[in-house]
Amino acid sequence: MNTVFQQRQQQLRAQLTTRNLDAFLVLGTENLRYLSGFSGHASYGIITQEANYFITDYRYVEQAITQCPDFEVYSRERVKETLGSCIKKHLPQVEKLGFDAAFVSFSVWQDIASELGSITTYPLTGVVEKLRMVKDHWEIAQTRAAAKISDQALAELMPYFVQGASERDLAIELEYRMKKIGSEDLSFDTIMLFAQRSSLPHGIPSTQQLQHGDFITLDFGAVINGYRSDMTRSYVLGEASAKQRDVYQTVAQAQQAAIEILKPGLPSIEAYNASQAIIDASPFAQFSGAGLGHGVGLFLHEQPFIGPGCDYVLEPGNIITIEPGIYIPDFGGVRLEDDILITETGYEILTHAPKPFIL
Repeated sequence: MNTVFQQRQQQLRAQLTTRNLDAFLVLGTENLRYLSGFSGHASYGIITQEANYFITDYRYVEQAITQCPDFEVYSRERVKETLGSCIKKHLPQVEKLGFDAAFVSFSVWQDIASELGSITTYPLTGVVEKLRMVKDHWEIAQTRAAAKISDQALAELMPYFVQGASERDLAIELEYRMKKIGSEDLSFDTIMLFAQRSSLPHGIPSTQQLQHGDFITLDFGAVINGYRSDMTRSYVLGEASAKQRDVYQTVAQAQQAAIEILKPGLPSIEAYNASQAIIDASPFAQFSGAGLGHGVGLFLHEQPFIGPGCDYVLEPGNIITIEPGIYIPDFGGVRLEDDILITETGYEILTHAPKPFIL
């Protein structure tokens, strides 16, 4: 694994050279994990052309030494030493410093910058995130493992979809099963919605109880070594109306239209257009979501994003979601979402839970 992290660090150093910078201050927790392997919090990294420094405190020193052998680990006494002075201490002969601008508040950065003396700072966004867009073999394996947990947990939950079960109870049961199987955390707060509430794209599970003929939409994910899965399924309990069937079939066809053309070299806007064309030709066009999908990895939502105006060309190693949806207020909604790896020759679907419309 050390070789993997060293390669990532060298890729970042190449970015520094391109930007004529001497060092980069890593403030984002996920970015630090990507570059170092550290799985804790309240820590910061400095990458220079010659060395790597890791700043933390007594809570994480032992963990950092174990997980980050490529870094010189420094324990800051928070009561006695400001973060700015500690950072300055580890920037010998640095004149130009880039930093993770998306992960620090203005007031905190003012305090840090005030102690950096003559160092010129450059706020940067997306530098590490762009490196993370293409997953290596190890990252793909973690995401595949997280998706497998999601598949199994949902399979175990299926018998619990009965009349009288509440959204909240089923969400808790699903989360318990993911963790019992081996998920280290929740990819995000589980979405579990019934009947007309399924029109809420990111609704919060309530005490509403499942009834015969209700829509069911659930969106959830597991986490392995920080890497997340993200899957959505929609069902109807018992018997569906003609309108429910039409909505579901429209979404299913829209998802398939996008998936079947995925391959390296494809402009991602073409996947969006293929999916949206199906929805636009239906009676439900005005109720569709604005985007089609996103990258998934250490962040739940990360680059590339797939939707109107996206000009990204797919590459082998991208892991993306394809998740068209239709959301009709006071009636209900359907979303179908899978995690998909772009391969050298096409694609591989990582989430395999069946999609039966009727339960």
